[in-house]
Amino acid sequence: MTQIRNAQALLGLTIPPIAIGLFDIPPPGLAAWEEGEVPAGCAFWREAQQGRSFYTVPSDHYNCAVGAHTHAIPLPMAREGELMQTVGFMVENGYIAMEEVPGIPTLGETPSVIAYGPADSAGFSPTVVIVAAAPAAAMLLYEAAVAAGASTGVMAGLGRPGCAILPLAQSTGTSALSFGCKGNRTFTGLPDDHLYICIPGDKWPDVVEKLEAVNTANETMAAHYTAKQEAMAA
Repeated sequence: MTQIRNAQALLGLTIPPIAIGLFDIPPPGLAAWEEGEVPAGCAFWREAQQGRSFYTVPSDHYNCAVGAHTHAIPLPMAREGELMQTVGFMVENGYIAMEEVPGIPTLGETPSVIAYGPADSAGFSPTVVIVAAAPAAAMLLYEAAVAAGASTGVMAGLGRPGCAILPLAQSTGTSALSFGCKGNRTFTGLPDDHLYICIPGDKWPDVVEKLEAVNTANETMAAHYTAKQEAMAA
């Protein structure tokens, strides 16, 4: 826990990193979500950022057809048309182009359980850790991910839908970046000056371990560049 809290301090994060886990059965001791319907699955991210740990089942995700699609959750027969209705609305209003849809990352199989919690106290082993960060902090996290072998140096990224960052990182086994779509920003309250970095859960401890050295190196380079700038301005 201390290690992860130190990572949050080093990055200057105002929003705690969250863990998301995909399971066949609920993790032991974890409570089910019982607070009623939410408008989209990414609304659960905000609950985890606020310190809650819990698990959901596929039916908890039905209210966002796009989010259900990225998580390979089939909608019930009575609601099967909602995905194409939503996509059609987006296309009609110029939000996406139809040819973009086949390229949206999706999970390979439907999870029976999707768990959420703060990365430092989730109560389960995460499939991914999602970090909301300002660009300068995201740069440090990227460098730590490269140093830890959690990124090749060319990080896959996407804009919409924001929730697709989970299957993108899960399927590739490497870190991914999302700029956060309008729906995600609405349902999570993500600040305009923040984006997401998604780290594979099994690589998160190694990424955290590299952060202090990365931060020190960047402070050294900042001093070097400042001195160079001041020397040339003299």
